[in-house]
Amino acid sequence: MRPTSCEIDLDAIEQNVRTLSALVSPTPLCAVVKANGYGHGAVRVAERALLAGVSWLAVALVEEGVELREAGIDAPILVLSEPHPSAMGAVVSNRLTPSLYSLGGIAAIADAALQAPDPVEVHVCLDTGMRRVGAAPGLLSELTERIERHDQLRLTSIWTHCPVADEPDNPFTDEQLEQFTQAIDAHAHNVDTHVGNSAVAITRPEREALMVRCGIAMYGIDPDVALRDRVTLVPAMSVRSEVSFVKTVGPGEGIGYGHRFVTSQTTTIATVPIGYADGIRRDLGLRGGEVLIGGQRHPIRGVVTMDQLMVDVGDAGVAVGDEVILIGGQGEETISAAEVAARLDTIPYEIVCAVSSRMPRRY
Repeated sequence: MRPTSCEIDLDAIEQNVRTLSALVSPTPLCAVVKANGYGHGAVRVAERALLAGVSWLAVALVEEGVELREAGIDAPILVLSEPHPSAMGAVVSNRLTPSLYSLGGIAAIADAALQAPDPVEVHVCLDTGMRRVGAAPGLLSELTERIERHDQLRLTSIWTHCPVADEPDNPFTDEQLEQFTQAIDAHAHNVDTHVGNSAVAITRPEREALMVRCGIAMYGIDPDVALRDRVTLVPAMSVRSEVSFVKTVGPGEGIGYGHRFVTSQTTTIATVPIGYADGIRRDLGLRGGEVLIGGQRHPIRGVVTMDQLMVDVGDAGVAVGDEVILIGGQGEETISAAEVAARLDTIPYEIVCAVSSRMPRRY
């Protein structure tokens, strides 16, 4: 079978959960496992996170919550975006907790909840600065009153999201938290709240709430390099393959589609069976991307193709079958998702989420 795989260290997930739990104690953690657990595998990550002590799970889609229920997971699951009206029946039947921020959403879940034996718990999301989803704080009173009209609904929490909490010196986070607090005090002072994401957990661990929603940090990736020294996290994902072919190439030879790299001298090119269909960006080699073989760094040459990429190994004596690391450690060298992200002018979230389903996960 194909030697390429994405390896997930569940012990690292558990260690990160325990580290973050100790940081925010006594506030419980919510493990964010949307986007297939940030590429790590939602079900397996959720199971280990729950064993490590998290109290809640969070997803972006109703379908993601259903997947967890079908896997036998019974913990509370928060859907972070207001579900489409057509999905509210699945919300109720799968005991998911929807985030609401519109009168239409409240009406839809109220209709679906008529089929539930018990009141359906809901959360309200307020937009205090992200400008993605959520109601304006001034609408909180109207939303809570509308929810209270329905005996089959029960408002259990109100939350918001902090878009710049990974910038410790940015005053906006404190400003939005003050805005959030004022809205709660004025319109819903007896309802639990939650505002924390990974960055808030690291920069403001003393803030008590219903829970702290931890996503990227649980997977061992710092929300931002500025926070790297504040907490020790263990990366959970490694991306591995092996050399499938080796050839000698003379000077002046183009490598790959478009001949975007041309050799300046005789060298050895190793082919690795992993490509952009697996989630490796096509331009990684053009931006200085490297892999590890034999504990040494070697540059990717030319563009990454759909199923394979080429590596310049010089005279290193690389052979077919040698292990290749794209993300992870080998010997004393490590290539992190953050390093790959920096080369591609993006964030490590995108790197790990991009690892495709074609790449088998091994735990």
